[in-house]
Amino acid sequence: MTTNTTERFAQAIAGFDAANAEDPNKEISEGAEHPKELLYAQRMSAMLKRFAPEASEAVQLAVRCQHIQRWKSARTDYPATPEGYKKWRTDLQKFHAETAGNIMREAGYDDEMITRVQSLLRKEGLKRNPETQLLEDVVDLVFLEYYMDDFVKKYSHYDEAKWIDIIQKTWRKMSPEGHKFALTLNLPPAHVPLILKAVG
Repeated sequence: MTTNTTERFAQAIAGFDAANAEDPNKEISEGAEHPKELLYAQRMSAMLKRFAPEASEAVQLAVRCQHIQRWKSARTDYPATPEGYKKWRTDLQKFHAETAGNIMREAGYDDEMITRVQSLLRKEGLKRNPETQLLEDVVDLVFLEYYMDDFVKKYSHYDEAKWIDIIQKTWRKMSPEGHKFALTLNLPPAHVPLILKAVG
């Protein structure tokens, strides 16, 4: 019997979540401890519903597995150079795509949908493919609302010019719709003036 769309979607999401629930790294949110990448995946899905509730099934799947089992490929395993960073990101995208594809196949998805989601995870066609752009927007919105504060604390030695450069690089990857929505986020108050200065 062929698995219907609703069943296979639910199975794939459950598979992604089960894989991310294995994350040994934990994060506290609302007084409870969560596997870090599982929490990230849930935040990605929630942000997509806020920003683009009519998103396609492929995008819904991609946002849920954007960082699937990310801890298995550590940045420290690669040279601390721009080339090392680029290689790490390329290998990571390939790993995410392969892992997500295996889970989707087990859930009953065909090669066409698997290839479509894998293309999104590799960020193919950014600025040209609306689905890839939507995924990138959600990634950046989640970073700004949930992770920028910790990122600032981790790299507190950066000066204002460096932070403006980082924010501007993020901003350039986003769509005009993403820009508008970003200014409605629950942003850390201390960072709002810097963000506005960077994008103004």
